[in-house]
Amino acid sequence: MKNLPRSCFEPRFWRLLIQWLFFAWIVVIGVQFGLFVHHFEMGGDASYYSRPPGVEGFLPLGALTSLRYTLFSGQFDPLHPAALVLFVTFVVMSLLTKKSFCSWLCPVGTLSELLWKIGQRWLGGTYQIWRWLDFILRSGKYLLLLFFVKLLFFDMPAQALKHFVTSPYWAMSDVKMLHFFTDISTTSLLVILGLSVLSLFYKNFWCRYLCPYGALLGVVSIASPFKIRRDTSLCVQCQHCSQACPSSLPVAQKKVIRSPECTACLSCVTACNDNALQMALPVVKKTLPRWVFPVLVVGLYATGVTIGMVSGHWQTSLTYDNYMYLIPRLKFF
Repeated sequence: MKNLPRSCFEPRFWRLLIQWLFFAWIVVIGVQFGLFVHHFEMGGDASYYSRPPGVEGFLPLGALTSLRYTLFSGQFDPLHPAALVLFVTFVVMSLLTKKSFCSWLCPVGTLSELLWKIGQRWLGGTYQIWRWLDFILRSGKYLLLLFFVKLLFFDMPAQALKHFVTSPYWAMSDVKMLHFFTDISTTSLLVILGLSVLSLFYKNFWCRYLCPYGALLGVVSIASPFKIRRDTSLCVQCQHCSQACPSSLPVAQKKVIRSPECTACLSCVTACNDNALQMALPVVKKTLPRWVFPVLVVGLYATGVTIGMVSGHWQTSLTYDNYMYLIPRLKFF
């Protein structure tokens, strides 16, 4: 342990390690799901691979619909139960460990961070949008969140809700999501390329301005007991923490960071050379070991998935015969 470089003990090291391990796992899940779908598209002639339930993590809007269905009917969505399990897990993570899903697990967040770091290396730095315009643009994701909440929780009649969660369209939503990427339209491709280019110049462009999922988790994270806390007696006002923050938060001017934009990435903690910053609880005076927060983030995720599996709310109720019938008829749904 003594021979390991100091960087191996920094929060940033552990976050990047967890980020990319999780990203690699998402890629494995995506490939396996693609092979699963291919089996049915070929009428059973291709090799069969089991369906990974984790792919339902890419159905956040459907999970929000499932949540309403469960709250109002008392029944768990049988078609995509893992979608709701993962959605609730990420919300609980935000309630307890800030918006840690966004900076520790989200594959979109991982790619977005990679892009602005590439831009920083190529361009010598990234840019910041004017403060007044930044505020207006940031409101976009919250408006999108309000739109979806209103649509799904207030505008959708109970009968329409029940019809949706039992419909072939919802049953095949994960397959449709796969085809969005494997058979992407020109418009969608141009939009993704445009967002990618913007992410080279502006840190986490999609996450900061457009992601309604991140907006929801950010609002929930305000109640999290864990927050970045600054010890003013140790702080020398070097401004390194504020400069390191990818969300452009004024860390050096705040004793406690309560902003919903904080993703708990711990970049500011790593940048602080005086141990004046830590991700800490309000009532714990003693500095927690730096491994506590990463373990808690991963532990909460693992606990949520385990509960879903043990409770029987992980595997879809759709059978092999259901997929053999539905997937070749996907274009009709």
